[in-house]
Amino acid sequence: MRLPLRYILFGALACATGVAAAYIERRAEISPAQAQTAPAEAPAVPRSRAEIAYSFAPVVKKAQPAVVNVFASRVERMPANPFLDDPIFRRFFGEGGGGMPGRNTAQSLGSGVIVDPSGLVVTNNHVIEGMTDVKVALADKREIPAKILLRDPRTDLAVLKLTEGSNFPTMELGDSDALEVGDLTLAIGNPFGVGQTVTQGIVSALARTHVGISDYGFFIQTDAAINPGNSGGPLIDMNARVVGINSAIFSKSGGSVGIGFAIPVNMVKNVLATARGGGKMVKRPWLGATLQTLSQEIADGLGLDRPTGALLADVEARGPAAEAGLKRGDVIYSVDGQPADDPEAVGYRLATRPIGGVATLGVLRSGKKITTQIKLASAPEIPPRDPVKLKGQSPFAGATVVNISPAVIEEMSVQGAASGVVVVDIEDGSFAEQLNLQRGDVVLAVNDQKIGSTRDLEKATATRSYYWKITLARGGQVFTTVVGG
Repeated sequence: MRLPLRYILFGALACATGVAAAYIERRAEISPAQAQTAPAEAPAVPRSRAEIAYSFAPVVKKAQPAVVNVFASRVERMPANPFLDDPIFRRFFGEGGGGMPGRNTAQSLGSGVIVDPSGLVVTNNHVIEGMTDVKVALADKREIPAKILLRDPRTDLAVLKLTEGSNFPTMELGDSDALEVGDLTLAIGNPFGVGQTVTQGIVSALARTHVGISDYGFFIQTDAAINPGNSGGPLIDMNARVVGINSAIFSKSGGSVGIGFAIPVNMVKNVLATARGGGKMVKRPWLGATLQTLSQEIADGLGLDRPTGALLADVEARGPAAEAGLKRGDVIYSVDGQPADDPEAVGYRLATRPIGGVATLGVLRSGKKITTQIKLASAPEIPPRDPVKLKGQSPFAGATVVNISPAVIEEMSVQGAASGVVVVDIEDGSFAEQLNLQRGDVVLAVNDQKIGSTRDLEKATATRSYYWKITLARGGQVFTTVVGG
């Protein structure tokens, strides 16, 4: 079940004192005999300056130079206004009228981390989404322009490249699979634009799914304070290694309540590898099967003790799952020895594996545990996309559509449709935008004519009609509407 509260983009935290740590060390030095006579509730008094001065400063000093602030903007030209074209008006009020209609600048603020000396920066996609101009402020106060190398909306990650300078300070990438609940973590970023800030906490939970932040819902939960502006900043371990990219918080007020979520660094590595190789789109292994969450009722019917794992509800005839011998009714409970408690966990585990290898799946079939290897191949693009931008006077004018294929279904997260054409772009101010078409919508039929390809839709909308009967699939739901011509 998705969380009903809104998510806020976030940032980093402040250092904790060492009194508690000193107390733990003192208690560890007490012998068993002393422990029997000493009152359990007696506070331990620090015995040295070192105990009083216990600090995370060495970790912060090592990590902080690689943390950056990300400033993104986009200039939006407003509809033409003859009054604003008057040269006298522009002389007094400037281009756009000093905030009046003409030009409007959209801005966003977030954080990021340098992961390569050449100037590669990892941040959140939502920090730079829709933006065209990006600047990065380093810890040493330098501001450097950056270009966007890769956007990956499915994971809410983006990779930037600093366009000036070299030999930048970097932070090492850790292993998010090695994290345990209770591990100490620090979050570094720029909350509310106040400046670089450090906060401390622990790993509250692992493998958080059903959070509703991105397509790959598999997050590290931390109580380190994260606030707006921290988005894209690193979550680090006590060795000053990145273990996650802070992405969202759970909050009613907009401020931190101690429930923050970070994208595991093992997912970041896959996106970073694509950017380093010059790719513009991250390709991930295709399972070739539809997975379903196990309910207690289904688990009981399958003879399982508890509802953990991902049920194969359908298997593509020529997909990797079928080739691996998987069948409907099988339950995947692990990937390469790592537990997979639900479909989101299976998707995450496969998404962190490179194309071209194999993965070992732990499967429950008829109450017995078996293992099988599955090829890690990307989804095929059959039929080809054949993109078409629709024109004319139809409600679809301004929309760009492509043919549906396993690759498009994976890329656009299409649900419940195996035929039709998929909307991939909508022009601002177009008829399609007025109709409220959305990216990912699947056009199934127009005026009762089945749409099987982009050329079918182009032909069906080529002539003007008095009315348009449209059947769409969105979010797994199919609906029909009629609009005037």
